[in-house]
Amino acid sequence: MLPEGATAGNPVDATAAVTEEQLTGCLERLTRHPGVDAVLVALVPTAVAAATGDDLVRALTGASGQGTGPVAAVRLEQDLPVRLLPAAGGGAVPSYAEPQAAARALAHAARRSSWLARPAGTVPDLDGVETARAREVVRTFLAAHPDGGLLDPRTCADLLACYGIPQLPWAWAETEDEAVMAAERLRGPDGRVVLKAHWPGLVHKSEQRAVHLDLQGDSQVRAAFRDFENRFAGLLTGAVVQPLAARGTELLAGVVQDEVFGPLVLFGLGGTATEVLGDHAARLAPLTDHDVHDLITAPRCAPLLFGAHGSGPADLEGLEQLLHRLSRMAADLPQLAEADLNPVLATPDRIRVLDARVRLVPRDAQDPYLRRLR
Repeated sequence: MLPEGATAGNPVDATAAVTEEQLTGCLERLTRHPGVDAVLVALVPTAVAAATGDDLVRALTGASGQGTGPVAAVRLEQDLPVRLLPAAGGGAVPSYAEPQAAARALAHAARRSSWLARPAGTVPDLDGVETARAREVVRTFLAAHPDGGLLDPRTCADLLACYGIPQLPWAWAETEDEAVMAAERLRGPDGRVVLKAHWPGLVHKSEQRAVHLDLQGDSQVRAAFRDFENRFAGLLTGAVVQPLAARGTELLAGVVQDEVFGPLVLFGLGGTATEVLGDHAARLAPLTDHDVHDLITAPRCAPLLFGAHGSGPADLEGLEQLLHRLSRMAADLPQLAEADLNPVLATPDRIRVLDARVRLVPRDAQDPYLRRLR
């Protein structure tokens, strides 16, 4: 069918001498072949091709739609990055000025096709969820703060507890003596505790140097609390006392409310470098079992959760539960503007939230069927 010197492989080299009739027949045969999913036609400007005028373009648009797979074109001489060439029988053939752009477009189409073809998944039932109590916590906070705002540590912990989100034990201290007594109760086997300062509006504790780690004995706890009082005079409302957590993988799990798409659950690498590295994935709530699997495996840090470097796999079942419970909280509470659980410590035996930040705003529930592109 093709001129002498053509190669009938993959890619097919039709040569510069190909005619409109030959190219049309070639494309019809390719698009109807059951082993071909898509055809990308690169029309390279040559002296021979230029002499044929628009014949090859007519062949391209006339043959498209004859088969079952999509056809796209690359025309290096076109002035616009993308053009739509009207095809015979309706529709259009997308034509790109660069082969890389055409390949990316086909890759997007292939990924979307695979996504649409897979099972939708299920949203699991969760035990221990107290939606009514959570909504009461939200109502009480917004009644006292009509414009919304960040929750204080006690209200934040109460809200997370309504959804069974596991948190590292902690205590609230407003004085030096209270901090010492809390440390006595919470010290782990190594006797070390952590002190975190708090005041309304505090967001990034590490940047403000509002955290003291590895505190041993009453004297160090007292010194840390006095340091907070001196440096944050007029701001400090108290401190959170926690046992020093064991070593593990620091992760981030969070929620952001989008005005169009609704609640979005984020997951990825946590700790102080989370914003610098940006190793995160996101899925719309409510999360299905497939969504949770995607979230856990998508970030670049995922191998750490499966035992890379001989550290042993993290508690993946506990991590799945955390994401499902965070998703349920986001779906239940439209007032949840954002939630930031960072770090979430993943170890082989458990998953626990070490620090959390939750912001509420007055908001009514949105119709989930109104999610659409802008």
